[in-house]
Amino acid sequence: MAMKPALTLKLGQQLRMTPQLQQAIRLLQLSSLDLQHEIQEALDSNLMLEELSPNEDAENEGVEPSSLDPPEDDFTADEDAIYDKNDASGEELAEAVTEELPPPAPDPELDGEAIPDTHERVSDETMREDLPVDIVWEDVFDDSPFPTSYSAPEDDTDYLDSRNSEAESLQTHLLDQISLMRLTDADTLIAMAILDGLDDEGVLTISLEDILAAIPPDYEVELDEIEAMLHRIQHLDPLGVAARDLRECLLIQLKQLPAATPSRADAIAIVDQYLESLGNRDFAFLLRKNRLKEDELKVCIDLITSLNPRPGADYSPSDSDYIDPEVIVTKQNNRWVVELNANSAPKIRVNPEYAGLIKRSDSSNDSHYLRNHLQEARWFIKSLQQRNDTLLRVSTKIVEFQRGFFDHGEAAMKPLVLHDIAQAVNLHESTISRVTTQKYMHTPVGVFELKYFFSSHVGTHTGGEVSSTAIRALIKDLIADENPRKPLSDSKLASLLADQNIKVARRTVAKYRESMMIPPSNERKQLI
Repeated sequence: MAMKPALTLKLGQQLRMTPQLQQAIRLLQLSSLDLQHEIQEALDSNLMLEELSPNEDAENEGVEPSSLDPPEDDFTADEDAIYDKNDASGEELAEAVTEELPPPAPDPELDGEAIPDTHERVSDETMREDLPVDIVWEDVFDDSPFPTSYSAPEDDTDYLDSRNSEAESLQTHLLDQISLMRLTDADTLIAMAILDGLDDEGVLTISLEDILAAIPPDYEVELDEIEAMLHRIQHLDPLGVAARDLRECLLIQLKQLPAATPSRADAIAIVDQYLESLGNRDFAFLLRKNRLKEDELKVCIDLITSLNPRPGADYSPSDSDYIDPEVIVTKQNNRWVVELNANSAPKIRVNPEYAGLIKRSDSSNDSHYLRNHLQEARWFIKSLQQRNDTLLRVSTKIVEFQRGFFDHGEAAMKPLVLHDIAQAVNLHESTISRVTTQKYMHTPVGVFELKYFFSSHVGTHTGGEVSSTAIRALIKDLIADENPRKPLSDSKLASLLADQNIKVARRTVAKYRESMMIPPSNERKQLI
């Protein structure tokens, strides 16, 4: 078969994403903190972009975000016309921008006016004649533009940096106390080995025999010395640290209490001998074995529960996540008002001075460089406006759908899926998913992620639908009102929900209960 070149026509469909669309999608799925970082990078890399100062922001208060875009009248020409190198009358763009610029502030150096030097400012007339001989220069001339010490203002916006500072670790806290002791080199080595064996909760995870084996033979350390050093560390702050199990930790704290503490001896006996029965809440067994009455056993349990089972947890490192909500919902005149958080992202605009330097007839590299940055700045601002517009539209529809939640709480939450909002705002479900991911709404009852308002539905006996969030709220209310002596089982909770016309299985109730971190009925049993 002969092979030869030929021209053919082929019809097909392909998805093409322009750079502008890719940028808009990327900005749409960013959180407020990530968006601030993205905007700062754009400000650093594009000279056409500038951040509005507080004074200019106050002047533009009440203006829609779209008004921060460069006036369309200044750039009504087609984008291709900006790159038209054959346009000889290309001064309109610079004139249109520079006409609205305020007159420049007077600059003495540029205007040719003489500026008095520093030694001329301090003339003989300003010097005091009765100055002592040993006067220092700072006492006379205190006109330095830089303060000698810094004091943060009350509304310091960098408070997050101070809150993110690294906290004191448990090992450091214990080392500070050990350093105050008069220890020998061998005891110091034993103490360091014990501290190395602590986990984040302050529990000793290695045995004393392993510590003994790790110490060099030159120190001639015995097991009794390690036990003595461990006992000293266990009585440091926090009390009970370096305990080998929960029983030892609680006993250390109980024995450290004053002897006159009510039910101290009974609590020590329960922890020492019947801690497992106490964890299983087998109160009948504890009453029989310890020969106590219910009120006496309750005092013992209250004393035990007041102890700290994880002494080192307060010093364990933890990463704090700070949320800056993008949407704020308030109730005004009996109406729910949805608005964007003005502080979630800085306000930017095109620098009119640099935009005024562009000349259409100029084909130099500098002019081409400015045109490219101007177009990128316009695309970036337009993408930000599209993000804010989409976020506001989606948030408004969510509030409209879930108005019962804002008026009556979680029990009035309606079933809602992404398709419902996508159909209401005429957008794709993937767009709704990007908008609602890592975006938060500040409401009078708390801060919620936008995805919180979406939930599956459960059928009712009459053919209706109930939101899974509302069912969780009902389960939480039923458990809060239960008898502590006889907690409600999952089967009983399912039966009570069926009485309220909600069709839900027992395993579904258990799944919802576990998602709310509520223990099962045998662990909720209490003494009154």
